[in-house]
Amino acid sequence: MEKKTLTKKDVAKHVRANSGLRIYETEKYMDEIFQAMTELLMDDSAERVRIEIRNFGVFEVKNAKAKPQARNPKTNEIIYVPPRKKIHFKAGKILKDFLSRARV
Repeated sequence: MEKKTLTKKDVAKHVRANSGLRIYETEKYMDEIFQAMTELLMDDSAERVRIEIRNFGVFEVKNAKAKPQARNPKTNEIIYVPPRKKIHFKAGKILKDFLSRARV
C-alpha cells in the first residue's frame, strides 16, 4: 500500500473548507504559524523549548547525547558523533487514542 503524502497546500485546502476563508488567507496564516513555531523552537536563550498545543501534541527540543561508537555504514569505520539538539514530537491524548484503536 502506497503512503499518502499531504503537503501544506492540502492542509490549507482542508482548513479553507472548514473555515470559509480564502486559500491565500489560509496559507498566509499557516505560514505565520509555522514561522513562529520554528523561531520559538530555534531560540538559543532557553535551555529546553516546549510548544504544547492542546488536543494535538507537544513539540520539544531535547539534547541528544554524543555517540562515541557510531559506525559509518559505507566504510564500516567507527566514528564519533558529537552531542546535538533534536526535535521531539509527542502526540496528544486524542491522537494517541485514535492511533491505538486504528487497525493496521
